[in-house]
Amino acid sequence: MPPQTTLLILGASGDLTSRLLLPALGQLLTLEPQRRIRLRGAGMDDWDDARWQQVVRDAFASAGFADAFEAIAETTYQRADITDPGDLTTLMADPGDRLALYFAVPPAVAAAACAALADVAIPEGTVLALEKPFGVDEPSARRLNATVARLVPEQQIFRVDHFLGRSTTLNLLGVRFANRVFAPVWSAQHIASVVVRYDETLGLEGRAGYYDHAGALVDMIQSHLLQVMAVLAMEPPATLRERDLRDATAAVLRATRVWGDDPATASRRARYTAGTVGGRPLPAYVDEPGVDAARATETLAELTCEVRNERWEGVPFTLRSGKALAGKDGEVVVTFRRVNHVPDGLTGDAPGSVLRFSLGPDRMDLELNVNGGDDPFELERARLEADLGAGALKAYGEVLSGILDADAALAVRGDAAEESWRIVDPVLAAWRAGEVPLEEYAAGSLGPEGWPKLP
Repeated sequence: MPPQTTLLILGASGDLTSRLLLPALGQLLTLEPQRRIRLRGAGMDDWDDARWQQVVRDAFASAGFADAFEAIAETTYQRADITDPGDLTTLMADPGDRLALYFAVPPAVAAAACAALADVAIPEGTVLALEKPFGVDEPSARRLNATVARLVPEQQIFRVDHFLGRSTTLNLLGVRFANRVFAPVWSAQHIASVVVRYDETLGLEGRAGYYDHAGALVDMIQSHLLQVMAVLAMEPPATLRERDLRDATAAVLRATRVWGDDPATASRRARYTAGTVGGRPLPAYVDEPGVDAARATETLAELTCEVRNERWEGVPFTLRSGKALAGKDGEVVVTFRRVNHVPDGLTGDAPGSVLRFSLGPDRMDLELNVNGGDDPFELERARLEADLGAGALKAYGEVLSGILDADAALAVRGDAAEESWRIVDPVLAAWRAGEVPLEEYAAGSLGPEGWPKLP
């Protein structure tokens, strides 16, 4: 019989739990009904078991998995201060075969709760799952790593990055490592540039309390897109098990530097002004409720990096993410170099081939130069498309599956979290010093005029 896991969600009454965690859990239990789960919620709200159970039912039903509620062995709620060692001791009583603590709370609260856990007897095998951002800079990430390292082994610490649970990110591995047409040319000798982009049509959506302190660079590039880049650029691992995979991605981040070691020229930032996105009017970011205009928070960020190793030296990796843009555009774009020689007799341009992975809906496109239909000697562009499917699980479903199985392969390791901050800290310092202007773009546009167009 499989082990019974007790999933204890700290911050159970918050938006993250009802909007993302519970729907993903409902899907996971629907697809894998053999799982034996006890679900417990804890938070500052004065709820009873019945109120919590209704929240769980509603979240499951909203995602189309209402029947999954019956697969839970039991589900209860306790009002608790998760920064109090006494309350934590009570919450962790009767842990079942394995206990997983999911910190669905702001980072500062999670850090305080981890410090409180130092005075608590933690059941053997307990898994700790912490949301991003992990720290606010490299020194704070290092201190937080030291705190959690005193609690449980590294393999039981899940620094959650739901982008690593996206099926498209995982599809990068199959395409790259299982096809001879790509494996030999995955290097600076054949690739001219890489772009990892995640543009959103959504504006602030009531998240000022978090976002106005983070901004696009920390919210997306530091925590998500650098991890996607590491998967794309890593050396071939022997296996996709936890140690081999995370050794490979961490090595990429250790080798990564801001392009030209100059954050002022390698980065751009901007924030949106009033406009219309998809027919919906949006106010200027500075006029959104809860925003402090003096904080100069960016809603669009670009950063170009270089992976300084033998495979990638000289290839620009541009990471971009922003809000309130013209279209939802999440993708990885790999642009290959032009061929060295096109025989005389073939006419037309022959730009480098382009391989695109869409980050939802999951799709892969390959742009190639081919002979034209009307004139057999004229080159024209053709696109080959492959629908990669939606993936069996939502991104958070993949995350929860790893947590419940105590398999940290798709979690961010401690050293990788520190390296991600090391990469972006000089950029943040340059921005604070005013070395990079905060530009503007109208909501619903493609970004500031004059920014170089990405592939």
